[in-house]
Amino acid sequence: MSEPSSSLPLSHCTVLDFTIARAGPTAVRLLADWGANVIRIEPPPPRDRGSVTGRRRGSDEQNMHRNKRSLCVDLKSERGRELLARLVTRCDVVVENFRADVKQRLGLDYGQLKALHPGIILASISGFGQDGPYSDRPGVDQIMQGMSGLMSVTGERGGGPTRAGIAISDTTAGMFLGQGILLALLHRERTGEGQWVHTSLLEGMLAKLDFQAARYTVDNEVASAQGNSHPTLVPMGTFQARDGQVNLAASTERMWQNLCAVLGAEALLANPDYASVGSRISHRYQLDAQVNAFTAGFTCDELVARLNKVGVPCGPIYNIGEAFEDVQTRHLRMTRPAHHPVLGELDLLRSPINLSAFPHPARFHHAGPDPGEHSADLLRELGYDESTVRELINQEVVV
Repeated sequence: MSEPSSSLPLSHCTVLDFTIARAGPTAVRLLADWGANVIRIEPPPPRDRGSVTGRRRGSDEQNMHRNKRSLCVDLKSERGRELLARLVTRCDVVVENFRADVKQRLGLDYGQLKALHPGIILASISGFGQDGPYSDRPGVDQIMQGMSGLMSVTGERGGGPTRAGIAISDTTAGMFLGQGILLALLHRERTGEGQWVHTSLLEGMLAKLDFQAARYTVDNEVASAQGNSHPTLVPMGTFQARDGQVNLAASTERMWQNLCAVLGAEALLANPDYASVGSRISHRYQLDAQVNAFTAGFTCDELVARLNKVGVPCGPIYNIGEAFEDVQTRHLRMTRPAHHPVLGELDLLRSPINLSAFPHPARFHHAGPDPGEHSADLLRELGYDESTVRELINQEVVV
């Protein structure tokens, strides 16, 4: 199979992408961005019911599926299944998010794939896991944010459960699956053995709870929402400025002293309620209110400049547009262009991983493909002659 980005670390890998929605494609995007030859396997367009991420030529789909090629094939037909078998023998990784019965029917469970290719890596992602009492339930980000406990610690104190503003369980599970695939590839390089890698939105979110989870599993303490304040460190949170709000963090003794010096709040240093880290935590709500009274006398820019200068982290609160126009974001060049034959040049988000041996390419090699955009080319790469390519297309085995 061809290798679109031969200078990148995964250029030796071919990946079949059967995933839909967001979690699975997030995992595959990691591989595609670092050079893997990703073939997106899709049903013929009349059977394509679309995606929760929107129109194929919309911004979300373009950002999700850049650097991939599309092959539309009817896997319900005998010749379609023969084509799939040929693909499997020539690929390294298969990524899917089907129900167990669908995997079996399509010939995509691990036993079936391993019979065709002993070194194959099957990577699966689901809502609740591959087995267990909820394994057949549909799982989406909104449901998982609630069931993982995330919504219970998000939002204002006493204000009720609140959804995080991004699809955090989808992207978290996708990132973990991508890491699992890389681990499996490393294992295969050493042993020659493939394996089944899988995770779920629920597993990803429970792991993402991190220290909040450990507060329960170790200390039997159930965390609650603390609004914009840090749940265990004080003072750390959102504070009022004269012209807006800032985030600041002064949880260590030195940071606390420097914060008070910059704010002219020496009276707080003399208050016995705030004499130690522990006592400040014990009086956190009182302390936050008094710090807020001092920060309100400064502009946002003054607080950011003066506090960072003395080692107290402080930053503005941006909307998304402001975040991308910030001088540091622009310096990091978090976007790269991709050319779409209809939409023209698109600025899409690059991988946040930086490797000294592999600088980010100047541009993406593919925009998000239309369904079946590369079908004929991929058939030729698989060794089909021109007459067979035309035959498969005419019979609508491939579109």
